[in-house]
Amino acid sequence: MQLNNNSKAGLGALLTPNNSILILIDHQPFQFAGLRSHDSQSLINNVVTLAKTAKAFGVPTLLTTVIADRGGHIIPQLQAVFPDQQPIDRTTLNTWEDTRVIEWVKAQGKKKIIMAGLWTEICLAFPAIQAAGEGYEVYAVTDASGGVTRESHDMAVLRMVQAGVTPITSRVVGAELQRDWARLETVEAFAEIVSNHFGNVGTTFIWEQQLLNTPVPENPGGGI
Repeated sequence: MQLNNNSKAGLGALLTPNNSILILIDHQPFQFAGLRSHDSQSLINNVVTLAKTAKAFGVPTLLTTVIADRGGHIIPQLQAVFPDQQPIDRTTLNTWEDTRVIEWVKAQGKKKIIMAGLWTEICLAFPAIQAAGEGYEVYAVTDASGGVTRESHDMAVLRMVQAGVTPITSRVVGAELQRDWARLETVEAFAEIVSNHFGNVGTTFIWEQQLLNTPVPENPGGGI
C-alpha cells in the first residue's frame, strides 16, 4: 500500500498538544479600532478561547505587539490568560522578521504553528506565508483574526491558503487537541472552555450537565 506523503492529510496533519505552538499577534486597541471584518466582541471571545485552550493543553504560546506605546498593550482579557508573560514588542509589520520570535519558535522544536492576529491581511498573512515557505506547517485561526474590511480578511485567507497555510477556527483547535473525551487530564478544562465560550453549544452543554446532576422527580400519582 502506498503511503500518503501529503502533510495536510492523514492523522499526522491533526494538531496535538505535543506537536504545536501558538503565536498571537497584535490583539491591541489600535488594531481593534480598525477592525471591520468581524464583530469586535466575538473576536475577543474567540482569541481568549484560543488562548485558554492553548494553556489548558500546555501548548507553548507567544504574545506579540507592535509599538505598544502607540498602539496600546494586549487587551486585558487576553493578557489575563498569561498574566506573567511580557509580550514581545516589535517594530516590524512582519512578526517573522523579528529575531526574538524566530529564536522562540526554534527553541520549542515543533513544526506546527498556530497563528492568529490583527490584521489578517498584514500581521497574520505576512508571518504565516513566510513561515510556511520555511518549512513550518502553519494553521491560521480565521475567527480569532480580522481585517480592516471583509474583503481584506477574505483575500488574505485566500492568499495564505495558496501559500500552503491551513485555515482553522478557534473551536476546532480545542476539539482537535482534545480529540477523545476519555483523555481525562484535560477534559475538565476543555469542558469549562466550551461552557464559557462556545455560545449556543456551551449553553446546551451546561444544560446537559444540569440534567445529569438533577434527580428525576418522583410521581406520587402514578400518572403521566
